[in-house]
Amino acid sequence: MIRSRSYAVPLTAVLLALATGIALGAGPLTDTRSSASPSPRVVTQAPDAGFGDAFAGSVASRLYDRGLSRRPVALVTLPGADPATVTALTAQVKAAGGQVAATYAIQGQLVDAQQKSLVDTLGIQLAQQLRGKTDPKATTYPRIGQLVAIAAANRGATGTPAGSDAAAVRQSLVAAKLLSVPAGDPPTAPLLLVVLGTTVDQTIADGLLTGLAAGARGIVAVAPSRNATLAGMATDGVTRGVTTVDGSETAAGRVAAVLGLIRSWRTSGGAFGASGADGPVPLG
Repeated sequence: MIRSRSYAVPLTAVLLALATGIALGAGPLTDTRSSASPSPRVVTQAPDAGFGDAFAGSVASRLYDRGLSRRPVALVTLPGADPATVTALTAQVKAAGGQVAATYAIQGQLVDAQQKSLVDTLGIQLAQQLRGKTDPKATTYPRIGQLVAIAAANRGATGTPAGSDAAAVRQSLVAAKLLSVPAGDPPTAPLLLVVLGTTVDQTIADGLLTGLAAGARGIVAVAPSRNATLAGMATDGVTRGVTTVDGSETAAGRVAAVLGLIRSWRTSGGAFGASGADGPVPLG
């Protein structure tokens, strides 16, 4: 069990080097032969593309150090999220000692700009019904994000049974076909892992994630490499409160996302992953 950052950082560096296929070979300083000596024939072989992912998976549990132990996580998927990625992320949450309390699916109408009137009207009605539970100055998409957070998340330290407010929001959003909620009245969770899929209007994505962050203790948004929506969140300042990680199609990206969840318990924000402005891996 690794319990020191001095071990975790080198492990992570190795992980990233292998995941990106960095090859260390002979350079100009290694050739001690004279120019007249015949050069030996060097046979090179392309690195195994699957080795980086296999390596990431093998060291993940040591990097996590059970950092999510007894910490429930709610998954929120956006339209087009890859089911295989969701399954793999669920497994990584478990490997870190956590548990997925529930998986909620944002439906297409909620992020469809042509359905803004529906989203706005329902959001206003729910905000009035739950007076004081949302920011009265919030606009359409931050407001609906806050309402989804009421349905799925909390700002405490443990999972919390869904109360009357969460039940009211769930029923209304399901009836309007804006959100899919699992059966069994699942508890709310302090950590949210949001899995992006197809491209979403930037204003909608920014507002939704900002609203979700307001109702959770920690939040990580993950997407495939070079996802334009995720990159836009960094540009728009959303990553001040939301941790973003791209590279979800790789094992290294998924490990980084779970490390982001562990970090978000005490530190929020930052852009990480394959092209993250704040580095490849959220540590500390």
